[in-house]
Order: sequence, then structure tokens, then C-alpha cells
Amino acid sequence: MKKLLCAALLMMSGASWAGSDLETSGDVLHLLLPATAMGATLFYEDGYDGSWQLIQAAVSSRLIVEGLKYGVSKDRPDGSGDDSFPSGHTSDSFMAATFIQQRYGWQYGLPAYVAASYVGYTRVASDQHYLEDVLAGAAIGALAGWYFTQPYEGITVTPIAGNGVYGLYVSGQF
Repeated sequence: MKKLLCAALLMMSGASWAGSDLETSGDVLHLLLPATAMGATLFYEDGYDGSWQLIQAAVSSRLIVEGLKYGVSKDRPDGSGDDSFPSGHTSDSFMAATFIQQRYGWQYGLPAYVAASYVGYTRVASDQHYLEDVLAGAAIGALAGWYFTQPYEGITVTPIAGNGVYGLYVSGQF
């Protein structure tokens, strides 16, 4: 597992800096993050629980994004269309990063979040989205990842906030 994820993250980091076009590097990472997550579920795990969780998170995130794009007419900064809100690239990337973090832990999740953040940065820097589009996409993707993903092994920590209650929910097998 470690070798697979490390190799994928190295490929992603190399791909993000190798191209001269900022937007293209974000597009590459946008595809590699979910592919890395799916590869980990298929090659590392026994069974298809992780794959199914990733698919549920990806489909729900994308349905919400496309529904909002259809319902909210917001022009892109470069004038190329009226589907700026929210950022689908960022949503997909943060969904995959959250899946990786929730399923396999922070040692893999942190680099995935850095890559997802870079995707969001490229969307703003290339005039495809405004900052609020990227932040909304990140929130949608992260929430979908948190909702559908269970840890593969070990303990998970989930923040809780609501009705004046704030804290952490810790779960795992002991």
C-alpha cells in the first residue's frame, strides 16, 4: 500500500510541476487523485468495500456539483461559460483526498490534501473559477468523502459541530 501510494503521489507531484501550463497540471492532478484512491482500494484491500465507498462519495459529490451548476448561473472569470459555481475539479479532488485520509490515515491524507489544494489554486489562477467557487467545491467534496468513507484499519477521528455542541468523535476497533 505504501509503495503504491508513494509512487502515485510522486507521479502526481512530478506531473504538476513538469508541465508549463498551470491549468494542465491541475487537470492532471484532478484525474490522478481519484485514480490513486481507486487503485489503493483495488490493489491493497481485500474485497470491494473501499471501492464502493469511493464510488458513493464520487457520485454524490458530482451530482451535487452538477445540480448547483445547473441551478446557479454564474459566469466564469474568463467568460467561457455560466457554470462557474461550484468547481467540479476541486470537488473531485477534495473528495478523493478526504477518502484517502479517512480510509488510510493522515500519513497519506496530508499529501493528498496538498495536491487537492493545488488543484483549487490552479482553477483560480487560470481564471476558470472564483475563490468562492473553489471553496464550495472543496466543501462539497470533503463532506461527501467524510460521509461515505469508513477507515480501512485503525481509528478515525471526526469533528462534530451542531446545536451548540463541538467536539471529536473517535471510533475504531479495539
